[in-house]
Amino acid sequence: MTLVLHGYRYSVYVRIARLALAEKGVAYDQIEVNPFAPDVPASYLALHPFGRVPALVHDGFTLYETGAITRYIDRAFPGPALQPADRQALARMDQIIGIVDAYAYWPLVRQVFSHRVFRPRSGQSGDEGEIARGLQASARVLAALEPLIGDGLTLADLHLGAMIAYFVQAPEGRHGLQQHPRLTEWWARLSARPSFAATEPGLPGAPETQSR
Repeated sequence: MTLVLHGYRYSVYVRIARLALAEKGVAYDQIEVNPFAPDVPASYLALHPFGRVPALVHDGFTLYETGAITRYIDRAFPGPALQPADRQALARMDQIIGIVDAYAYWPLVRQVFSHRVFRPRSGQSGDEGEIARGLQASARVLAALEPLIGDGLTLADLHLGAMIAYFVQAPEGRHGLQQHPRLTEWWARLSARPSFAATEPGLPGAPETQSR
């Protein structure tokens, strides 16, 4: 079996795929692809025509879009199930993933994390207006997620967890999360899992916008 994950190591979406692989105990090779490079290789564009990350190649079968990749990983490999069998629980998982992609990624990662954490550490100025807008939007997102989060591990936890891991690196992000007891307890459990230590990307070397 050959399994290769192509992607930018600092992308939250690549980390989501890596978390799924780690939770299933699947070995794989990883090829670094920087979607911000002016000359993204034609070989990668042949896998992902939109040039984003990640893309997965399994024994010649190519797949892109994170949600499709993680669901495939769960179905294709043995190990603990990451998708509930119950229809309502599965619908809730899909709902949380939808909320995260549509409403959480931009404020948590691109606004709060990028402007408060990444830019200052890389010698750039963060935009306080962007941070304020991100915090305002993230408060609404966290409030919506608070009653939805469950106790069992699903793909939704991995999807949200990869973004919360960046968000809480900002002091305001940590404070915002702490206003929600269920999410705070959830994050304490999730972040202690070996898969999170195994997939820790460190500080990004470039802002993230080209992943999904």
